[in-house]
Amino acid sequence: MSWFIKKRQQKTAVEERTVRVPEGLWVKCDACRELIYRAELANTRNVCPKCGYHFRIGVAERLESVMDPGYEERFGELQSGDPLAFSAAKPYADQLRKLKGLGHDHDAVLVVEGTLKGHPVVMGVMDWDFLAASMGSVVGEKLRLGAELALAKGCAFIIVSCSGGARMQEGALSLMQMAKVSAALARLDSAGLPYLSILTDPTTGGVSASYAMLGDLNIAEPKALIGFAGPRVIEQTIKQTLPEGFQRSEFLQSHGMVDKVVPRDRLRDFVATALDWMTEPHG
Repeated sequence: MSWFIKKRQQKTAVEERTVRVPEGLWVKCDACRELIYRAELANTRNVCPKCGYHFRIGVAERLESVMDPGYEERFGELQSGDPLAFSAAKPYADQLRKLKGLGHDHDAVLVVEGTLKGHPVVMGVMDWDFLAASMGSVVGEKLRLGAELALAKGCAFIIVSCSGGARMQEGALSLMQMAKVSAALARLDSAGLPYLSILTDPTTGGVSASYAMLGDLNIAEPKALIGFAGPRVIEQTIKQTLPEGFQRSEFLQSHGMVDKVVPRDRLRDFVATALDWMTEPHG
């Protein structure tokens, strides 16, 4: 009866083939949650091609997208100290040394002098990767000096803001920078020189409460978070539900706090057009 018995054939092991995708090839959009090929982002200035979400970009990329080639850094010798000997889970001095070792020699803002479509300008660009672009003594001093340089050169001053607010490790010294930079901007205003403020995601705290909102023209990137305190803190304080899109660029524009929301790929042309109008004599 052996022909009724089914012989079991020995299965040969099939070697599993796994395709390893190198890390960093894909990025998930924080807005639409779609996966985006990183190389595709490079062609769109780090703007999601599916929903238009603006990813944060570094200082170098920001300058290259707006300024003409040949700009030069100013006041790079200024470095943060530890005036309060601030010590916590992560001592302030150790954080500064680590960041300097990673190549962040310009503290949380880089100030350059150059041209933008032929217009002479002084520009300060805040660096989110340096302690969330918090405003410390060096940030305030660099921006003050930048405003003074623009005053001496008779040109426009531009600040690209992106900040979590004042730097708590420097206490009241950080808060003093709000008044110092604002006073320097007032001198520009008295001289009739334009100051343009470009607000990117996020611009909050003491930065939004001072120089970020003092521009002759306040320009914001789409859907950037702009405000003093965060939405959750405000809701908990006033015990009310906030409107949809509260503290986003478009909401602020509709309520007169922002003059224009400009996509990143049009920012350079828009600023150049604004400078054409602001620096040309009008009879």
